Amino acid sequence: MKMYVGNLSFDTTQNDLESVFGEYGTVTDVHLPQDRDTGRPRGFAFVTMDSKEAMESAISGLDGQEVGGRNLKVNEARPREARGGGGGGGGRRGGAW
Repeated sequence: MKMYVGNLSFDTTQNDLESVFGEYGTVTDVHLPQDRDTGRPRGFAFVTMDSKEAMESAISGLDGQEVGGRNLKVNEARPREARGGGGGGGGRRGGAW
């Protein structure tokens, strides 16, 4: 039961999220992505809870609530969309050899 948590303060830690969401049930995982260049949190996280009921309770209780000076956006995480292959092959173009 994974949730997307957006609009996080850059000071929010994994422990902060475990504490806040733990009031609604058992937190089984917290993923707090970091910017690969700066190492700072990116302002969102994914929180997983042990039951659908706990997740729904957390969503209704925390969506729009202020945490760390920011109003959270909390909803059920959607599956990651497939990204296009991009790039394409090289191949030669035009010109005579």
